Amino acid sequence: MTRLKAQIIKELLCLLRDPKSRVILILPPLMQLLIFSYAATLEVSNVDMVLLNQDSGQWSQEVIAQISAGSFIGSIETLAGPDELRQAIDERKAVIALHFQPDFSRNLLADKAAAIQVLLDGRRANTAQIALRYLNSIVSRVNEEIQPSITAVMPKAEIRHWFNPNLNYQWFIVPALVGTLAMTSSLIVCALSIARERELGTFDQLLVSPAKPLEIIIGKMVPALIVGSGLGCVMIGAGVFIFSIPFTGSLALVLGSLVTFILSVVGIGLMISSICATQQQAILGTFSIIVPLILLSGFATPVENMPEVLQIVAEANPLKHFLVIVQGSFLKGLSAEMVFASVWPMLIIFSVTFSLAVAFIKGRLQ
Repeated sequence: MTRLKAQIIKELLCLLRDPKSRVILILPPLMQLLIFSYAATLEVSNVDMVLLNQDSGQWSQEVIAQISAGSFIGSIETLAGPDELRQAIDERKAVIALHFQPDFSRNLLADKAAAIQVLLDGRRANTAQIALRYLNSIVSRVNEEIQPSITAVMPKAEIRHWFNPNLNYQWFIVPALVGTLAMTSSLIVCALSIARERELGTFDQLLVSPAKPLEIIIGKMVPALIVGSGLGCVMIGAGVFIFSIPFTGSLALVLGSLVTFILSVVGIGLMISSICATQQQAILGTFSIIVPLILLSGFATPVENMPEVLQIVAEANPLKHFLVIVQGSFLKGLSAEMVFASVWPMLIIFSVTFSLAVAFIKGRLQ
């Protein structure tokens, strides 16, 4: 234990003795949490729209008024002719172009089909599709006002959004950032550990030290575990107290899952560090693996939407399992059984990566 304690203290001193290193280690993840929480959003707002209204009736004006009052609309420009609609889309002046035919209101009152032509900028597909759903809901609401006798007898769906009733995107993105940023910091700290020793020429001293290979490996792991777990706890607290996200799960289960997650990430970092000769190589190796881990985690797109081969590969991604736990613990109050269903894959990932890291490092030390 004395040798192991000395290894851990040495690694912590290497990380924290320089004031600039302390700032770089702690401040950027917290800044990224605050920035990405507002910047990384799929909510649509400030959508520019152009309008050609050739109908002089009441109901086209009603539809336009309700669209104008929508929070997703930024500006509405009125056009003079059909040719200007396409030109506005081509020149990216608007995402949506609406065209009301001259007989729109008359057909509605006569209980005939009344169409609104909607042109969308397919170059901004996500924004256009979400805005189109907003428009459809507005048109359906106006239709209920026009034909109350018909809509009164039609069954209506009552929509309830469980776990996130106001569809606040920060309630989804902040818990996801907890895992992503904690993983990034832990990977970098761990990947630099052995590479730094080799670059500074002190790696050979480990060969003649009384510390055993396993003690050296654990001494490299613990500081990264402390840094990653500490940042994860701070960001969980920020989600609760700064962003006011309800935490409905078990704090003990989340903290235990966080430690397991960081351990599995540290194993990957040790593997990177053991095969890199310089710190620059370690940083490049870390960022080359961080991007696939994030993309395959379900952070941006659901894993279920990916090809079956990538879904199988994603099972070996510790971030994918931890996001299920942290997001579910914030909003759903996951039970212990559901948490363990995502913890045991991380334990397997840790055992595999740690075993490989031990084999690589022992080969270097011999």
